[in-house]
Amino acid sequence: MNARRIAAYFPAFARGYLRNPLGLFMSLIFPVILILIFGAVFSNTGVARVALTVENLDHGSPASQALLERLNQTGAIEVDLVSPEVGNLSAYLSSHSLSAGLVIPAGFGSALAHRTPVALTVYTNPSSGSVAGVVLGAVQGVSNGINLQLAGGTTVVSSIDLNVGSPLYTYIDYLIPGLVGFSVLVSPMFSMVNISSTWKRDKLFRQLSLTPLSRGEWLAATLLWYVLLAVVSAVLLVGVGVLAFGAHVTLTWLAAPFLVVGPVLFVSLGLLAGSVSRTPETAGVIGNLITFPMMFLSGTFFSVSLFPPWLATVAHALPLYYVIDGLNAGMIFDNPGAVTLDLAVVGLLALVFSIAAVRVFRWREE
Repeated sequence: MNARRIAAYFPAFARGYLRNPLGLFMSLIFPVILILIFGAVFSNTGVARVALTVENLDHGSPASQALLERLNQTGAIEVDLVSPEVGNLSAYLSSHSLSAGLVIPAGFGSALAHRTPVALTVYTNPSSGSVAGVVLGAVQGVSNGINLQLAGGTTVVSSIDLNVGSPLYTYIDYLIPGLVGFSVLVSPMFSMVNISSTWKRDKLFRQLSLTPLSRGEWLAATLLWYVLLAVVSAVLLVGVGVLAFGAHVTLTWLAAPFLVVGPVLFVSLGLLAGSVSRTPETAGVIGNLITFPMMFLSGTFFSVSLFPPWLATVAHALPLYYVIDGLNAGMIFDNPGAVTLDLAVVGLLALVFSIAAVRVFRWREE
């Protein structure tokens, strides 16, 4: 290993990479597009109220009006009254493409006055799961409050809704580590699968073998480039998150090791996939089969805790999961113990795949 040869080859490899528009797009621009899209959709910069179409068949009784006021006061519901003359509210909702409705039955106020059971009818659209959850939760909460008041009780236990990690954190703060992990995966994997297969086909590795540059020096320069790219991408994503959406995360020393070990892991995995493939087309298929499940099942966009148990088990078998989990532990939760465990897993996988890739990779075809 000669440091001077590595330093000489590094800018040449970097120039070749930067001349490839697709590589530059996937490594730096595409993650920024993703953070802008998901940040705009899920950021809490504004409070979206769910529209609830209400048919009040109790002719505006004081009890029904009080119910509607309480629903409005939840901050999650915006009541939209329709005339009782619309008849079947379910058909009305369907014909107007509305997702949620509530029918207050005739005699609602009288039933409350006489402490007799009465049912509110709630219509939701199964295809709008989030809207259904908000509406059902709000109606159930208001109904429980009315029941408690009618029973003459007082509230003893209440809840305060805070975010894990810090009250300041929002979805965008949890998204940034996932997208940093995404950029650590995508650029090395796609690039190395393509380079290792097409350069082998075009005999470029054979030509490099005729120079003083060794395999180890070529690989070292390549790793340095992807580590640098990971750091630049991480700084860029954090900067966009802070400036565009007011994110509260920063790159810390706990997260830094994953920007080094992560690229080593995925460069090795990409080199291995490309080296065992006979053609670039086959290499592309293998690379996609490896990369795409990790992109969507490792907690990049949504927490693995939301997955069904069997799918969460699959996620825990993916290398990118431990990169993203470690970045979360370092950037959000400041948890050195979790960082150490995740880093140990990523480091072990990087070592295994590096050894395998070096054993398979050849300058010249036999």
